[in-house]
Amino acid sequence: MGDNSIKGSLKESFREADLQTVCCICPHMPAFINSRDFCQHLQNCHCVKNGRSFICQYGKSGVCASLPAEGVCSQDYIEHVIKHHFVQKGYPSDGLSSMKLDNEHHNLQKGERLSIMVDDYDKWTVHNSSQNLPAVLNDPRRSKRELDFFIKTWGDSFVEQGPIPSSPYIPEITRKHFDTYLRRINKRYLQHLKQTTRSSISSTEEARSDLKLLPAARWQDKRLPDIDTVPKIFLQSDFSLHSPETFKTVLPWACVQSDHITVEDFNTCSSSKLLQEKLGHYLDIVEVQIARQISLKSKAFFHAMTSHDALMDQLTHTIRAVEDLRNKIKKIDEALVKGALQVIHLQKKRLRLHVLFNKAKVMATVHQTQPTIQLLLSTSDFVGAIDLIYTTQKVLIEELAGIHCFRHLGSQLAEMEKVIDKMMQTEFTHCVSSELHRPLTDQIMVLDIERLVAVVFGMLRIRRHDFVEVYKKEACTAIKAVVKQTKIEVVAKEDFENKENTASGLADQLKTLDILRWMATLDSIFTNLIKLIHRIQAMHGILQDAITLAAKNSTTLSSDLAIDPEATNLTVPVSSDLEVTISESEYNKLTTSLKDLLCSVCDNAHEQCAKFITARAEDGSLEKLSTEEFGTLARSIENFSKECEYVCGRRSTSLRLALQTQANRFVTKFHEERKTKLSLILDNEPWKQADVPVEFQDLVDHVLQSGMLTLPKRESNSINTPRNPRDHLIVGDETFKVVGTVLILLKMIVEYCQCAEDNPMVSPDLLTRLLDLLKNFNSRTCQLVLGAGAIQLTGLKTITTRNLALASRCLQLVAYFIPMVKNHFTHLLPSKQQFMSKHFDQILKDYTNHTQEIVHKLITIIDHMFELQLSKWEVKAPVPSSCFRAISKQLNKLHEAVSDLLPPDQLQDIFYEANLKFKVALQGHLNRLHIRNDGGPQQGIVTQELTFYVENLKNLDVLRDINHSIEDLWATT
Repeated sequence: MGDNSIKGSLKESFREADLQTVCCICPHMPAFINSRDFCQHLQNCHCVKNGRSFICQYGKSGVCASLPAEGVCSQDYIEHVIKHHFVQKGYPSDGLSSMKLDNEHHNLQKGERLSIMVDDYDKWTVHNSSQNLPAVLNDPRRSKRELDFFIKTWGDSFVEQGPIPSSPYIPEITRKHFDTYLRRINKRYLQHLKQTTRSSISSTEEARSDLKLLPAARWQDKRLPDIDTVPKIFLQSDFSLHSPETFKTVLPWACVQSDHITVEDFNTCSSSKLLQEKLGHYLDIVEVQIARQISLKSKAFFHAMTSHDALMDQLTHTIRAVEDLRNKIKKIDEALVKGALQVIHLQKKRLRLHVLFNKAKVMATVHQTQPTIQLLLSTSDFVGAIDLIYTTQKVLIEELAGIHCFRHLGSQLAEMEKVIDKMMQTEFTHCVSSELHRPLTDQIMVLDIERLVAVVFGMLRIRRHDFVEVYKKEACTAIKAVVKQTKIEVVAKEDFENKENTASGLADQLKTLDILRWMATLDSIFTNLIKLIHRIQAMHGILQDAITLAAKNSTTLSSDLAIDPEATNLTVPVSSDLEVTISESEYNKLTTSLKDLLCSVCDNAHEQCAKFITARAEDGSLEKLSTEEFGTLARSIENFSKECEYVCGRRSTSLRLALQTQANRFVTKFHEERKTKLSLILDNEPWKQADVPVEFQDLVDHVLQSGMLTLPKRESNSINTPRNPRDHLIVGDETFKVVGTVLILLKMIVEYCQCAEDNPMVSPDLLTRLLDLLKNFNSRTCQLVLGAGAIQLTGLKTITTRNLALASRCLQLVAYFIPMVKNHFTHLLPSKQQFMSKHFDQILKDYTNHTQEIVHKLITIIDHMFELQLSKWEVKAPVPSSCFRAISKQLNKLHEAVSDLLPPDQLQDIFYEANLKFKVALQGHLNRLHIRNDGGPQQGIVTQELTFYVENLKNLDVLRDINHSIEDLWATT
């Protein structure tokens, strides 16, 4: 049931109550006049409709504890409201029994007026929400079991559909809402009524005047039948007995039977006669009414009859006048109008024939479209063929629309356009491939420029801009082919010269090449690739010029767009009326694609070369190169990279990364070999003076003369002239007597500098490795000499002063060249890595400190000798004593050991420090022996001893003013 059924049930169940009712949940609502409004309020505001079920929410928290949660039908909902939500005036609902409420409901249905109102609810608890599930499922008031919520079948009918209840937000429309409108049109409505009344009065008076003309007997005849007695069906305009309904209404079936009439059908026959008489009566009434109407209009009828003859005379006269007028018009038409109209007609016909002739010419031209397209395609005029297709399609749409013979031409032209598109793609691919795969010995960059330009303009005309990608793919394919062809040529030549080569694959045959032939192969690959890249660049310029010309023909380009003024790469004439145009965005996109094309081609070339280098480096052969050979390889790669950078304007990284990887491996192996060699030599170094071969002296002389730490070039005449080695190394104005290890280290340092000179890209790595080598030599020297590690490794009995002097001199020789090494690497390092050269300052400082430690070790040895001898000294004859003789002897040995090794200044400093140590030691022993400067015999003996010591030092010629240095001994005693 819908909302209307609920309202009807409310109307039938309730009557107006004597007292007003109030909603306890909506205190803002006014009091309801009757119970019907109150129940309607509960149904609208405190009830939820779910299909045909009504769920009461009139209670606290929107829950009614007295109604099942699944809801009830409309009638049950009304009974629920009466039973649980209405109370008598002044009495709570709990005091009324169920029977009493049922009686009240019965009295309400009979029309008795009750005074009801709604009282407050009791406080709701969770116990009020309990229901008896079997009672809900077995509700006898349910008419259909399938409407029960718990036993419904899921589907479209699970939720019952019903009318939407009226919205509480829409106000109820009453007559008061129309009062303003009624007051506004009241005056107009009264005027309308007056006019209607006047017209009806005038028509009534006219009818009465007509009736007065009739005979008195007819006017006063009150027995005329009324037309209203005739059934309305006979007066309808669509009355027809052919209609079954009409026939059945007029002649019932009981009155129409067959001819076989029995006694039982006597009543039926009499009813049929009665129907016949009734129809005859209706016919008489109609005839009487017709006669009456004719009598009422008899005056007008006789007037029309009398004027009929006059009307016929006038009509005859009019017909004659019309015939005369037509004759005159016909004569005028033949004499004046017909000729002029004929001229106009012929002129229009001539224009139509002219249009038809032009249309025929256009049709003939269009008919020749396909042969013309084939002719243009045979001459590679793709732009003309495409323009002809577009023009023909435009003519078919604008001028030849609807021509039956050309109904399929549009689709044919579209198919031809697709065919031309494929032809241009194939032609462009073939043209580019043939140009790129020509022999590289051909000096002409592009042979068939005209053909290439025609294809490019055609593709630009149909907005086919993917030819740049096609060109890039073909260029990359050509690069791979050139690299492979160069390898094959080298391998074929090698097989011809060396027939014993048994390698089968191309890669295996390339691995059998020696390093010189392999580097020659790489140079050939670089040369061929540069030629091919220049050829690609030339074709790139042609494509760029074609795009520029197409952009110049466009009228939509902005004024600030930068376009090359002239096409410098196009050596063929281009028509000035070329209709190939591109937009600004297309021009920018194509220009960017062409720039990326050169970069991609150069990157691909670098990748192919990097693969070739990496394949060779798998067996470690590149790590075995000499510095000169690796420098040659690096220079070849750098020259190729610069050439590619000049072409594309950007540096490629793949080949440089491959070179950097091989350079790092080369430097690592280079450094490990020399570091291992230096360690082995140091472990076997006896720390004795070694002869200096001529090549080391030449190396030092070359470095000092050229100012560059590079290996000297060997001359053929110097090889044939034998020279004997020297016992010392001349460095400028200074001589160095050193061990053999430092000579090898010096050559290693020059080799590091030479490698950095040949390979500037690895100079930072070489600098780090060289610093590590110098640190290793310094630390190992300290361990072997000062730490006496050489005694265990080389079998030395002890570390002598000569060994210390040799070690000091070796360190000084290396320290001499460290500033030069620093300047050498400073010129080779990148600007961002110049700070790395500062590490040489720390190395130089470490070497200087190590040299000072060796000198300090020598002084300590001498001081220990002084203490040892003076501890045995006794001031008595004979003079000189054995202690002073031993001291002089040790000083002579020291001088003999280091005088030819150390420079004079350093030797003088050592003996000066030794003399100071002697004075301190002697002064201590004089104090121990209580000898004073008192002129006694002991002082005389000491003076004689000192005189012997001084004379010995004078013979050594290592100290100046030795007498003055001894005289102050007594001043401090």
